[in-house]
Amino acid sequence: KVTQPVADKALTRLGVDHIGLDGADRRYLLLLAENYGGGPVGVETIAAALSEARDAIEEVIEPFLLQQGLIQRTPRGRLLASRAWTHLGLNAPRPASPIGDLFDG
Repeated sequence: KVTQPVADKALTRLGVDHIGLDGADRRYLLLLAENYGGGPVGVETIAAALSEARDAIEEVIEPFLLQQGLIQRTPRGRLLASRAWTHLGLNAPRPASPIGDLFDG
């Protein structure tokens, strides 16, 4: 019989964390966070940086990250969602102030 503690131990040994991310998922998220400030980043750039095929990124890694609300696909590229920053234990970069703020007040 497989109990919760046995399943948890097996998943931990496989490198799966408490929300279901494995090593490849965490590498993807950390790449966007640490190297690209959370994005936007094109899929070709991500694939090259991770030494993975574009198809593997789009068909294996990204679907679960999208379902979990950790990333967003936009016309400009992939972006980390706030949940990803929280999960990684990192602070999201502050958005740049709009230009209009320079002349206000």
